[in-house]
Amino acid sequence: MLDITEIKNVLPHRYPFLLVDRILEVIEGEKVVGLKNVTTNEEFFNGHFPGHPIMPGVLILEAMAQVAGVGLLKSVDKPEDKVPYFGRIDNVRFRKPVQPGDQLIIEVEIVKLRGKVGKVEAKAFVDDEVVTEATLTCAIQDK
Repeated sequence: MLDITEIKNVLPHRYPFLLVDRILEVIEGEKVVGLKNVTTNEEFFNGHFPGHPIMPGVLILEAMAQVAGVGLLKSVDKPEDKVPYFGRIDNVRFRKPVQPGDQLIIEVEIVKLRGKVGKVEAKAFVDDEVVTEATLTCAIQDK
């Protein structure tokens, strides 16, 4: 398990764009599970949408990518010298809106990690129900 301080040691993201609060599980080269508490204080809720707050899908994808990034970086040599970038997003499905008070549990399975390219299958859950799923491809680059 990684707390927020340890996550900051792995990922380059910072407020307001660090979208993972805790890593619950890492099985190196195989799987990573992360948590994002979605609070009413998130700045994006002011405009998306007033009176009917919904977490933007692109930010759910970003949270999924950040969890994937932790898993991928924990699986390469010298992770402190690397940074993950989006390379491709496929098969995205938004199944249910995410609202303030929800807790996203993001499960990422590492499908392939070869050289500087990692491919993962990611799912985000709220109350054990899939809300978003996608295939993400990341490029692991030197800082």
